[in-house]
Amino acid sequence: MTPLFLFPFFGISSADDVAKAYMDDVISLVLGSFILALAIEHYNIHKRLALNITSLFCGDPLNPPLLLLGICGTTAFVSMWMQNTAAAVMMIQVANGILQRLPVGTQMTGSNTDVQHFCKAVILGVIYSAAIGGMSTLTGTGVNLILVGMWQSYFPQEEPISFSSWFMFGFPLALIVELFNFIGFAWGNNYGQGLIVLWMTRSITNDMPGWGALFHNNVHDGTVSVMMATMLFIIPNKKNNGEKIMDWNKCKKLPWNIILLLGAGFAIADGVHTSGLANELSDSLSFLKTAPYIAIAPLTCLVSATITEFTSNNSTATLVLPLLIELARSMSVHPLLLMVPGAIGAEFAFLLPTGTPSNAVGFSTGHINIKDMIKVGLPLKVAGVVFITALMPTLGAYVFGTQEFIAL
Repeated sequence: MTPLFLFPFFGISSADDVAKAYMDDVISLVLGSFILALAIEHYNIHKRLALNITSLFCGDPLNPPLLLLGICGTTAFVSMWMQNTAAAVMMIQVANGILQRLPVGTQMTGSNTDVQHFCKAVILGVIYSAAIGGMSTLTGTGVNLILVGMWQSYFPQEEPISFSSWFMFGFPLALIVELFNFIGFAWGNNYGQGLIVLWMTRSITNDMPGWGALFHNNVHDGTVSVMMATMLFIIPNKKNNGEKIMDWNKCKKLPWNIILLLGAGFAIADGVHTSGLANELSDSLSFLKTAPYIAIAPLTCLVSATITEFTSNNSTATLVLPLLIELARSMSVHPLLLMVPGAIGAEFAFLLPTGTPSNAVGFSTGHINIKDMIKVGLPLKVAGVVFITALMPTLGAYVFGTQEFIAL
């Protein structure tokens, strides 16, 4: 919250300008999404979905790779629509319930050691799938929202990143990384649907406008999110007479810390720009003007992926993205060509229990240790850097319209 009083005191921004950063369209998107997630959690829709999907893969006789695929896939899907930590906590409980019923003898895999290895694979699969699934959607993780907010703050004249455009890029990337994740282990409700449809069709592509064009593009993803969240306070829940789906008592668990953190990140991004620090950074990075993009992109992703092991994902993104914007200006490349790899890299916290709360939750089960995380997480981190480096100038250029800026 310090930008709210430090920036006005030091003449960096006015109090009104700083306060607006704490409640813009991206924050509205987050707020509405959190309320929807709380409704899903209150009525245990997420648990029913997870148990039903996972049960499809619990055949008789038990097929360990198929069960692992079901658990990892379910975790990634749930994480697309709710916080990574919440998804990991829920799926760890589901996974533990299944693992406790595994045979300890030779019926499944031939030895107790193999059962222990499978337990490790399941727990690591859950925590990594929670992180990977969050890459798919704007609401899946705070890092994606920080990226969108900074893009709008620094480049208000440019086309904003919509829910659908991010999904067109994020989902294929997450799918590829998740498949790599699974292969590495295997071998060594209608209301919510309506919200997703509205998000996906508001703005489809640059050449194909969605329903948002009917309102002269004044409607954004945050508008849809808050509108649908407000409806939850109006629609009856059909359980108790006069009771609505949501009320304010159910909303007391709103993660205001994340909302304030996002607002602070956006305010700092504005402050870096208005204070002139952005120009100073740009001048200091001028020596990289001649560096090829194909060399800088994986480096930025790797730097973010390293920092995020010691700080939170959101803090890493808030720190790194303004630097990458100025670096892109120095190199004369489209900023998103560096911002997206830098942001995604901040989500590759796979090596340490302290990297994310999800990692800590998995570590606390006792099935895995730090050596296990490094052994599995390091190849996954390297593979993720390779995939994002390859996809950004190809699929990313098509989705975000950066073709003319690519200079390999």
